[in-house]
Parts: sequence; structure tokens; C-alpha cells
Amino acid sequence: MEVKEKTVNRKSVKRRTFIELVFVLGIILLLNYISHFYFKRFDLTVEKRYTLAPSTVKMLEELKDVVYVKVYLTGDLPVGFKRLESGIKEMLDEFRVYGNENIQYEFINPSENSDKKQRDEVYKQLYKSGLMPTNLNEKDDEGRTSQKVIFPGALITYGGSEVPVDFLQSNMNKNPEDNLNGSVEEVEFNLVSAIRKLKKEFGQSIAFIEGHGELPEENVADITSSLKEYYTVDRVALNGKLNSLSERMEDSLGFHTRNKYDLIIIAKPDSAFKEQDKYIIDQFLMYGGKILWLIDPVNASIDSLAYQSSILALVNDLNIENDQLFKYGVRVNPTLLQDIQCAFIPVNTAAPGAQPQFSPAPWIYFPLLQPSTNHPIGRNVNLVRGEFVSTLDMVGDDADITKTVLMSSSQYSRVMNAPVRIGLELIREKLEPRLFEKSFVPVAIMLEGKFKSIYANRLAPEMYEHAEIAYKKESFPTKMIIIADGDMIRNNVQRLGFNKKPIPLGYDRYTGETYGNKEFLLNAINYMLDDSGFMNLRTREVKLRLLDRAALENSRTYWQIVNTLFPVILIILCGLFISFLRKRKYTK
Repeated sequence: MEVKEKTVNRKSVKRRTFIELVFVLGIILLLNYISHFYFKRFDLTVEKRYTLAPSTVKMLEELKDVVYVKVYLTGDLPVGFKRLESGIKEMLDEFRVYGNENIQYEFINPSENSDKKQRDEVYKQLYKSGLMPTNLNEKDDEGRTSQKVIFPGALITYGGSEVPVDFLQSNMNKNPEDNLNGSVEEVEFNLVSAIRKLKKEFGQSIAFIEGHGELPEENVADITSSLKEYYTVDRVALNGKLNSLSERMEDSLGFHTRNKYDLIIIAKPDSAFKEQDKYIIDQFLMYGGKILWLIDPVNASIDSLAYQSSILALVNDLNIENDQLFKYGVRVNPTLLQDIQCAFIPVNTAAPGAQPQFSPAPWIYFPLLQPSTNHPIGRNVNLVRGEFVSTLDMVGDDADITKTVLMSSSQYSRVMNAPVRIGLELIREKLEPRLFEKSFVPVAIMLEGKFKSIYANRLAPEMYEHAEIAYKKESFPTKMIIIADGDMIRNNVQRLGFNKKPIPLGYDRYTGETYGNKEFLLNAINYMLDDSGFMNLRTREVKLRLLDRAALENSRTYWQIVNTLFPVILIILCGLFISFLRKRKYTK
């Protein structure tokens, strides 16, 4: 009887187990079927490292052709660059989730060829393609140093066109580990920027304003060339023509005014604006146009010091500071900034009558300005080189306008009121930080919102309904950036006979450093013209969680033993515990 009951119980257990197995398999199959219709990924990292921006997902889902990415950062690399390589691969894998087969990539080691001649030829081809090499100094266990060339970048192809992408940051204000971490943070931004450039999604137009002594075309050639990769770029002389920036259109709803350009750049004017030109700019702003102002309220030039030991820097009245810009919300001060954190200029250090001998010396009138790390425009941007920079203040309390400081001086700076006598004897003075009592003085400010026209109740009656442009007293939501340094956008020009070649913007030929002028200005323009949230990709933050190397060296043996023996002991204990439970259960 007892044997029969055991047999029945055993059959009942088997039946129940079989039913449970079928039930579990049914749930798995059902979930697998549902997953074909509902797609969801879970990112459990604190900083949402593996979550793409909605604008990125939309762009990837709308790809019509294959994006092929050749990454040249791989091989035997230091730990920091391995982390960057992993970050690029992880991001490309995320791109493949939404772009499917339209995202293809491969990692190529440009140094894998043992033949030096062939390897150098590969390096040369990559350099011609636009990838910049980086030299690494490596130390072996015996202390010997060797150099290694790496290319921390990629070539991206789409629709028959190719663009280079440089992933590595070289911000001189950060240590190498922070630069590598910033590079990981910007992987998505750099990849998306390149794909958008290949897709030619930037359809807006930009105009450099002429007619007030602005920088000539050759001195903005480098930034213009970069902008043409994204936008249509023109040069426009206002000359009092009301329809130079805007035009009157007629449609089924009647007459209305629209801007011809999306953004205008006013780059270092040196003469006063006439009222009619100010009115044209004001109405361009009212109809939603964006403006980038780069102005010098004080007239000073380093070239003048080549012929005399000192110069007098005077106020440069442009007829826009005290009414137009002040009304919009910023006061441009007739001052010059001095900063201990500054660039170098060549100075003749030879004795009088001897052969000239030039050596670099710090020049406090050329400050190295700090972009704001709290805004997408300035985040992870290198120091920006300024020349005879003035200062800005926020004024007014218009609730419709949001004001943001985009760039400022260093912690140790001071402000000189114009007129200022500038002499080369400053180079021989010892820079005492206690004398530079100003900190983080604003030199670039962005205004966003609805602006009031400066011509309310100031126009002649016939101007309010002019045939070429209809007056508007309050703007559509728009943006403008005011920078108190006209030279920030100016590139130098190398002259070889009759040929002229622009030197890259931000490049310092005396020190070989490349400052962040171009990157900052491109970010500023892209931000103002961005309607998709693309620039917000630069706000991604990846926390740097570093090991304490000193503690690691001191306790290396301890952690090796723990990591080797502890898993084995844990498995043995688990096995003994399970064996004990089984023995206890079946003994009963």
C-alpha cells in the first residue's frame, strides 16, 4: 500500500513539473512574440551612458544609405585610449540598434604593418584624409621611453562622400585623464555631427556683414570654409538698403516680411553704424534672425607695437554700444582686460645694436579665455585666445530674455579703462597675482528670448509701413551672442608671393598650440541655428571613476589572492551547503 502511494506521488510530481515547464516555455515564447512588436532597451547606468538622444535615434531610423565607419584607434594602446576605443565601439553598437544594416563599422590598426616604409605610407594617407596623428611616449618596466604614433579618429563614408572625425580632445586646461574622459563624452556628438554633415541636413544660410570696416574675406577665410560644410555663406553690404537682409513677400494671406538669412555675423567693425543700418539689423532680429556680434569697443593693435615702444588705445565709438546693445540687455564696456593666464608674443631680447633675437614672452593683453563648461557651446572646448579683449555686463530686467555668460577671464585678471597706454615694458614686469583682483570677468554673453525694438516711438511715421519692410516692435523668439573681442574670429594669412593661404583659426605659430577659437565659434553658430536639439548632445556626462593607483600598488598581492582564491572557496562552500540540504531532505 505504501509503495503504491509513493508511485502515485511520484507520478503527480512529474505531471506537475511537466505542466510548470510547459507554462514557463509558453511565457517565454509569448514574450518573444510580443518583443517583435514592442521594442524597449533598459539603461541601468547612472549617467545613462547607453541612451541615445531622441534626435540621434530619429536620424538613424531615417537613414537611406549605409554609413560606413573606419575607426583607426585600435591595437596595443594605453588603458586610457583603450577606454576611448571601447566607448566608440559601444556607441557604434548602439547606433546599429536603430540604424540596423545602415550602420557598418570596422576597427583598423594603422601600425600593424611591420614594414616601416609601408606603415609610413599608411600614416601619410590618413593625414591627407584629415586625421591628425598623436604621439605617445611609453615607458617600459626598465624605464626606457619609446614613441608610438596613433590616430584617434575615424573616416566616415555616406552617399559617396567622406569626412574625417577626430575623437581626441587636447584641452591644455585639463590633465590627460580628463581629456580622455571628455573625448568619451563627445563620441555621440562627433559621430552625429559627421553623419549630419554627410547628409547635408544643415540648410540654413549665414551672411557676413560689410560696410563698417569689418574683417575682410581673407581674414575670416578659415571659419568661412568650415561653415560652408554646413551652411550657405554670403557677404552682404547693408549700405542703408532696407531689403538687404529681409524682404516683403505676398501670398494668399497678404503681405508679410521674412528674412533672407538665418544668421548674420558682424566681425570686428571699426567705424560707426548709421541709423538706417542699425534699423536693418534691428528688424532682422525682430523677424527671428540670429546675430553673432564680435566687436572691439577699444581700438588697439599689436602690429603698431612693431614700430614703436608704446601705443595709446582709444575708445572706438561704433554707435551701437550705448543704445542698441544696451537696449537688448548687454553693456559693452570701453575697457581692456589684462590676465595672468595669457598667450605669448615674440619679443626681441637681444642687446641694442646686436643681431635681433626673438623669444616668446607672456602678453597680458592676450588673455586665454575660459569657455563656460555648464553650457553646450563651451563644454569640453579648449582655452580661447583673445587679443585686446574688452568686458561685458548684463543690464536690464526683461523677463522675456535669458542671459548666459559663455566665456570669461581667468581667476587672476584686471580691467583697464580706456584710454590706455600700452607698452612693451609690461613684459619685464613680474606678474603678481595679488594685483589681478578680478575673477571670471564676462567677455561673451548669449541672449535668448523675445527682444524689444530699439526704434519704438523713434521712427518717422512713413517708416512704420515702408514698402520694403514692415516695422515690427517685438521679436519672434530668437538668439544673439555678443563677444567683446573682434579678433577672436580673425585668422592670420600666410603670403607666398602673390598667393595667400589662411592660417587655421586659433593656431599660434609661435608656440604651435591650437586654441579653441574655431570650435567655440562653430558651437555658438550651430547652437543658435539648431532646431533639433543636436547641440544638447554635448551635455552628456560620463563620470570618471578612477582607481587609487598608490593604494593599488601597495595592496596588489592582497587583491590578487582575494580575486583568485575567494571565488573558488565560495563555490566549494556553496557545493557543500547544497549537498547538506539534499542529504537532509532525502534522509527524511
